[in-house]
Amino acid sequence: MEDGGRINAIYFKVPNSRGVVYYLKGNSKSIKGWGKFAKDFVSNGYDFFMMDYRGFGKSSGERSQQKVFNDAQFIYKWLTQYYTEDKIVLYGRSWGSGIAARIASWNKPALLILDSPYFSFRYNINRYLFFLPIRWLLRYDIRTDQYLKSTDCPVHIIHGTKDRLISFSQSEKLKSLYPNKISLYAIEGARHNNLPDFPKFFETLYQVLYVKPKSET
Repeated sequence: MEDGGRINAIYFKVPNSRGVVYYLKGNSKSIKGWGKFAKDFVSNGYDFFMMDYRGFGKSSGERSQQKVFNDAQFIYKWLTQYYTEDKIVLYGRSWGSGIAARIASWNKPALLILDSPYFSFRYNINRYLFFLPIRWLLRYDIRTDQYLKSTDCPVHIIHGTKDRLISFSQSEKLKSLYPNKISLYAIEGARHNNLPDFPKFFETLYQVLYVKPKSET
């Protein structure tokens, strides 16, 4: 990065891909523990890209909200050297959902998929103080609700109804703000970290991934 920070990432490619899934992960672990999720996308014909945020894994440098956004945007622009935007699917999981929404608002990806998103970072911390150390409250105010206002692509939200970390009601609030833009899929009985235990999650994900990009319609 321009400020001397360093971003480490994983990048899986498949022959004759349908495009790329740019996956903005949650805030726990490094990509060493997240790479296993690539199989859900490469098996559906997509290339897969995931980075570690600064301070995670091999990525280094000072981290702030703006630097996280800048890094994520830099990677998005790098991907556009190899894919047209209608071949890029943005996927944001948990903490990464707000980052994905921010990047979608600045660009024109084919789809935005939000997995267990929060209405806004501050809203979630105010309600659930155990989500992250309280010092983060002063450093981050990721406004998923506002970013979606200027997002042009279809938005698909997948959320467990028994999620106690980021309540399902937050996805319902997002849906109520933009009912014509957002499709909300409830995974009945699922919590925050066990969505892959539910076949309905994969049925929904694969259905969303096979929505035809604009160039294929």
